[in-house]
Amino acid sequence: MLSLLALLAACQQSPQTQEPAPPAPTPPMAQDTPPPDYPPEYACKRIGGTVVLDVALAANGYPVKIDVSKGSGTKALDDLAVTAVHGWKFRPATVRGQPAPSKVQVPVTFSPPNPPPDECNQYL
Repeated sequence: MLSLLALLAACQQSPQTQEPAPPAPTPPMAQDTPPPDYPPEYACKRIGGTVVLDVALAANGYPVKIDVSKGSGTKALDDLAVTAVHGWKFRPATVRGQPAPSKVQVPVTFSPPNPPPDECNQYL
């Protein structure tokens, strides 16, 4: 009889509440990414390429360190890409629902315009 009372008492206790699972981590996402300067002399000479940058982001979404992972073949374009990305803003990555530092790889492509800019006669 005593064990039956203990069993009934256990059934009347409220179930343990489980804490909700923390939110899944999210990656950073580009928000404000104005294009880099593209000097007309490079556009006129049809010099272009893609620079791949390794970008370390602070928890606020701003770049804190940028390294060239793969150059375009033209150092001046690589430098312009780095300068531009320093001014970019990213939505921060999150961990457990909170902004967190992160890393992202960013390609920056310089494509010569077609047709070339009007001022090309002075660069050829």
